[in-house]
Amino acid sequence: MPKGGFPYRNGESFRSDATAWSILTLLFYDHKHVLLDAARARLAEVQADDGSVSINENHVDAYWPTALCVLAWGHSASNKSHSHRAVQFLLKAMGRQYRKDSSHVVSHDTSIPGWAWIADTHSWVEPTALALCALRNNGFAHHQRVSDGVRLLLDRQLPSGGWNCGSTRIFGTELHPNPENTGAALQALAGLVSAHEIQKSVDYLKKEIEYIRTPIGLGWALLGLGAWGEAPQASPDLIYRALARQERYGTYDTSSLALLLLPLVASRGILDSYLNNPSRES
Repeated sequence: MPKGGFPYRNGESFRSDATAWSILTLLFYDHKHVLLDAARARLAEVQADDGSVSINENHVDAYWPTALCVLAWGHSASNKSHSHRAVQFLLKAMGRQYRKDSSHVVSHDTSIPGWAWIADTHSWVEPTALALCALRNNGFAHHQRVSDGVRLLLDRQLPSGGWNCGSTRIFGTELHPNPENTGAALQALAGLVSAHEIQKSVDYLKKEIEYIRTPIGLGWALLGLGAWGEAPQASPDLIYRALARQERYGTYDTSSLALLLLPLVASRGILDSYLNNPSRES
């Protein structure tokens, strides 16, 4: 775009999440790509005074892209202050918590602090996973907020394996997992918990991977499995087949396309690539 950054789809206006995902993908393909500086600067331009980055100016309470922006700014010296402010925001922000009584219909622990999609709402799996990745990448792996986020994700893991948006049982009935939330949670938990604690979820994704058709689901699933060294050898073929489906269903949006392409270069997950190669940026 003229001012830098990326739209959700061609012809639309700038979106912070689409820009952050695009930066991440470009970073791993070519950390000196000509578009990176302008795109990062555009994210900095829309950062709020409190350090957050919302989805757009019309939905300032939807601050979940903040964690993505921290990852996109990475270890770039020119964006250090913006990343620091966003990290400080993440350390303070948390989803709404409450204590349940015995008549409550949901089974998960609603008192564990995590992160929400939108301010003043309950915590869910994907925004919590993104926040954990962002904080870990900036040296906060042992912070209490990260410990609480780990507790939340483990509590929201379904008894039979996998995650959905963040509910486990309702009225005593176990809900179904989905690939995208399972992959995001596995990515966030890699290196923080034992393999035994998430083995059922890894097994679920390994069984499902051949049947995942959506770019977001497949991208997150491969990143999550890769973070645990479980990505299938056929990962590139799965990605290329998903790309080819655009001929039938139309062009994917920017975020979906970026997320789908990431596992090709971040084969062991985005945190492994970041934490072991911080010197790749300047």
